[in-house]
Amino acid sequence: MEPFLTEFLQALGSQKGYSENTIVAYKNDLTQFGQYIHTQQGGGFDPASITAALVGGYPDFLQGHNGGYAPSTVARKIAAVKSFFHYLADRQLVVSDPSSKLNSPRIKKSVPRTLTQPEMEQLLAAPRRGNGSKALRDAALLEILAATGLRVTEVVNLRQDDIDWERGELLCRGKADRQRQVPIGTARQALETYVRQGRPAMAGEGSGDALFLNHRGKKLTRQGVWLIIKEAADAAGISAEVTPHTLRHSFARYLVGSGADLRRVQELLGHANLSTTQVYRQPSTQLNGGEPTAA
Repeated sequence: MEPFLTEFLQALGSQKGYSENTIVAYKNDLTQFGQYIHTQQGGGFDPASITAALVGGYPDFLQGHNGGYAPSTVARKIAAVKSFFHYLADRQLVVSDPSSKLNSPRIKKSVPRTLTQPEMEQLLAAPRRGNGSKALRDAALLEILAATGLRVTEVVNLRQDDIDWERGELLCRGKADRQRQVPIGTARQALETYVRQGRPAMAGEGSGDALFLNHRGKKLTRQGVWLIIKEAADAAGISAEVTPHTLRHSFARYLVGSGADLRRVQELLGHANLSTTQVYRQPSTQLNGGEPTAA
């Protein structure tokens, strides 16, 4: 399966502009599918020998695997398989698509978890109780996430020249290389202080133009952002899990709740489809319940 999978993943990047994280997710899901095929029929992966009946048994395998995956996970894995065979069919490596009648489980689209206003204030105040460049960085990072709704990948990819101080905006590079201008808003003061005092103290050889740096002077990673948020949430006394997407959801919920035009919210969040943004019109679910939705 490896040669076919490699070509498919390369096509996702070069033709569809998928991000590295999305491509890795496809690779993991399809590697598991390849293991399933090998277990069922043995030998190498011959696309022409894969039948609809064989593929049709995959959802049952997933739902029975180690107690069963969540419906949303099963749906994602099935979507990866269907995309893979659609690619093979386009290249005429299969006579007919064996996944064409493969159905995903029904998923109830739940409202994303969000922070209450007091929780948000406590979270943003947590870094300000510290000192030094790290505290300035953490304060600016959290303020940016809360005031712009950027995805974690988008915020770690920010560069210094992405800041338009005159217009008060950030240039954000989103999914599939789509760019958008996002107002800095209430994060301006914290960002100015970090850029003026915090970043120069953290910068070193190899820092490049990355806006947010780690303690080694290198570009901050996604994992680093998660750890910073966890540390701030613990300091703020928030017991439930808080993630970068929690701040993104909270930003969107606040805008929609304030009566902002849904199309404008869609633009700010970088959603390709308005239907993704419409979930924020549903009744709010706070941190003590509900499941997060990636957006």
